[in-house]
Amino acid sequence: MRALTVLHRWFGVAFCLLFAMWFASGAVMHWVPFPELTEAERRAGLALLAPGAVKISPAQALAAVHQDWITRLRLAAPGGHPVYVATQNSGTLYAIDGVTGSPLLVDDAFALGSARAHAAARGIDASAPALLETAEYDQWTVPNGLDPHRPLHRIALNDTAGTELYVSLLTGEVVRDTTRIERIANYAGSVVHWIYPTALRKHWAAWDSTVWWLSLLGGLGALAGTLLGVLRLKNFASPYRGWMYWHHVLGLACATFVLTWIFSGWLSMDHGRIFSGGRGTATEHAQLYGSPLSADELNGITLALAHTPLHEIEWYRFAGKLLAAPLTEADAERAATRLGAHCRVAPDDDDYAAHSRVAGMPVWRIACAETWWQIDGADGRIIEKLDASRRAYRWAYRALHTLDFPALAARPLLRDALITLLCLLGFAFSVSGIVIGWRRVKTTLL
Repeated sequence: MRALTVLHRWFGVAFCLLFAMWFASGAVMHWVPFPELTEAERRAGLALLAPGAVKISPAQALAAVHQDWITRLRLAAPGGHPVYVATQNSGTLYAIDGVTGSPLLVDDAFALGSARAHAAARGIDASAPALLETAEYDQWTVPNGLDPHRPLHRIALNDTAGTELYVSLLTGEVVRDTTRIERIANYAGSVVHWIYPTALRKHWAAWDSTVWWLSLLGGLGALAGTLLGVLRLKNFASPYRGWMYWHHVLGLACATFVLTWIFSGWLSMDHGRIFSGGRGTATEHAQLYGSPLSADELNGITLALAHTPLHEIEWYRFAGKLLAAPLTEADAERAATRLGAHCRVAPDDDDYAAHSRVAGMPVWRIACAETWWQIDGADGRIIEKLDASRRAYRWAYRALHTLDFPALAARPLLRDALITLLCLLGFAFSVSGIVIGWRRVKTTLL
């Protein structure tokens, strides 16, 4: 009992401010998520590929990359200028100018033109864009998904919403947008909740270890407090008065939520430590996609843009076949055969149904016994590989941490209200801990 008391007391002193911050910021970030350029926004900002503007064929563009294992080749027109973007199996990007066939040069003028055209296509005022800086990282571009595009041009549109766009120095495309309200709210939301200061977050391994250990130790302190709170009850009532009474009562009232929340928050940093990571092996990827693209197979492709107006075209291989269109069920069945005789296309009827990046596009599930492959029908990308471990992780993390249970997900207003209420209760509980902790520190020091 003595050891439990000492553990909870000093872990409480160490983590009470952090818990209060996590609860308060969790409520904020539920309503204002971290800024990102959604797929719908990205597509809405694409310029039309003008007939005659593309002087380089897909085969010539692929040959100009001078790299092996190119798995995707995409043609777009950032700022109205045709650009081929080749993706290597490692995720590395290469951009080829669709007019000259040389590596793309994204200077300040190109970046400003791309941002202006993107904003105009989305109906955002872009009459006075200004280049603010070119940098590897800032507060809103630390996520690893932007790594292939770094460094980034940050461009202020100087519109009433305070919109800022980030243009890839490699491809010339807009890859992120933020508004003034998003930036302000996220300093009180995601930035503090995820412990996301740029100086730490840009070093992924250091950030990962920091948050993992803080979550684990905070969870141990909360577990010690819960056990102590139950053991301290006298005839099912709290023996304390004042702030200790409120901390005891609120702690027991919030115990289930606090423990499951801190546990699931710790699991958000799992990254394959305990559960599987949701990614396939190199062999499985080769079975799903086949060999890389070759200039020979692209030789026969002609761009009939005058007859078929397009904003973007992507060529990729899926199940050994070159495609430039959404996947059909026959494509998915062919991939299932390549993965194994026991694999088949199955309905995506799980409690957590997967969703395509593109609204309205299907998701094809390939079931290989207890392992499911969720394939985006829009472009053939793997959404997730789900084995028994990964399915357990979805419930242990996603459902517990964001209350994304199917019954609540179907009632978003109820879920919103419940999350907000629980965060407020958790914050009140944490405040009582801050007061008690401060008194303990003063008594010890004095």
